[in-house]
Amino acid sequence: MHTTLTIANFNDAAELRDWIRFMQTDGVGVDMARRLLSTFGLPGDVFSAGFDELRAVVPERIARALLQAPTAMMQNRLELTLDWAAQPGHRILTLADADYPQALLNISDPPILLYIKGRSALLSATSLAVVGSRNATAQGMQNAERFSEAASRAGLTVVSGLALGIDAAAHHGGLRGEGSSVAVIGTGIDIVYPMRNRALAQRLAEEGCIVSEYPLGMPPVAANFPRRNRIISGLARAVLVVEAAAQSGSLITARTAAEQGRDVFAIPGSIHSPLSKGCHQLIKQGAKLVESEEDILEELGKLPMPMQPAQPSVITRADKDADALLGAMGFDPVDADVLSLRSGLGAAALSERLLSLELDGAVECLPGGRYRRVN
Repeated sequence: MHTTLTIANFNDAAELRDWIRFMQTDGVGVDMARRLLSTFGLPGDVFSAGFDELRAVVPERIARALLQAPTAMMQNRLELTLDWAAQPGHRILTLADADYPQALLNISDPPILLYIKGRSALLSATSLAVVGSRNATAQGMQNAERFSEAASRAGLTVVSGLALGIDAAAHHGGLRGEGSSVAVIGTGIDIVYPMRNRALAQRLAEEGCIVSEYPLGMPPVAANFPRRNRIISGLARAVLVVEAAAQSGSLITARTAAEQGRDVFAIPGSIHSPLSKGCHQLIKQGAKLVESEEDILEELGKLPMPMQPAQPSVITRADKDADALLGAMGFDPVDADVLSLRSGLGAAALSERLLSLELDGAVECLPGGRYRRVN
């Protein structure tokens, strides 16, 4: 960490008020805050400093803002934030709090404040970050959920970003195990984004944890989401990229993870899939190729849970027909015309079987009328 601070227990509402006011002062971002704290100590010491002392560290505009008495609007915002923090299951950790996650203290730009809803102890647990495309395929979603569940059952906390697609699947999988799941969001902690994940967010708040560095009421601002990725990777021992296009926010998380000294894993895919390009790029750059949950768990020193023996099942004619069609399909996307030639099925029979397989979750329909099997 680049900043040296005295770590102490933190219970005084007046001091917490100073931290909140400090971080909501115009012009004081994470970098500026770290510079001020390194020079003066706690926020209260910053507010007590003279203008010339402040001016030696920060621009004049920010020095004047720090010395200005809180406006009525700021006072109201402070009261609302303190009221929020006083509610059960809510907490605000500061960089000087003894419970601040050690993993984040070791990154170059740790967040100054963490607004937390749920089980704050999960932020200090051994974690695996799972990230990927918002526009994920059915196979990608299944992989994210399955890998995350295995990690959670092995005792790892699954960290992701509450986005649609891979993130949501990772949280669902993580919540099924003892390790549970943490969502790092790019809005204020009182805002759910996207709204389609409202039920998932509620479950995370009750069974897992949601965390944000942004103040209450912060709307979804595009620049905040890449910024929060350093927290996702910073909390984790390693990052797993499930699906990612060549230009993807998930690659930002992976690069940040590598800079932070975290392991990076990637699941390979079809050479024809745009959502495999990012993973293949990472593998070329040194990320570890993983094909199973055990690959990750063994790397992180977590033994996989023993699998339950499969129950014998009766194989029907329909099962054989489905297996034959899946065999003809292979593992790469294929259009209906090619599949008809491979399988020898007419258009009507092929359409019927594809629909049945799609309803069973064994096949997904891709843009352009192509189909791909889902493991």
